[in-house]
Amino acid sequence: MSTKAVRYVGKSASAAAGSIGTAAVAAASAVAAAAVAASIVLSPVPNADARMDGIHTDLLRAVQLNQITAEQAQKFEARLAGRILGQA
Repeated sequence: MSTKAVRYVGKSASAAAGSIGTAAVAAASAVAAAAVAASIVLSPVPNADARMDGIHTDLLRAVQLNQITAEQAQKFEARLAGRILGQA
């Protein structure tokens, strides 16, 4: 076999191995994402009061970090309360 042919085969094998490794990583990532999604979908839904407590805490934190104003937080919390508690 010529030197060029040997180099070509070696490079092709390396490229294939790299592609297989990349595919394996992608597959592992997809499996991990599916596991996380399944755990979220299959986990029990918190009751409305627990959800509102979490929303209130998150909005207070956003106000403390100056991401939103207190007025924005109150309006948003009221809107979500209407949706969440209205469905409960």
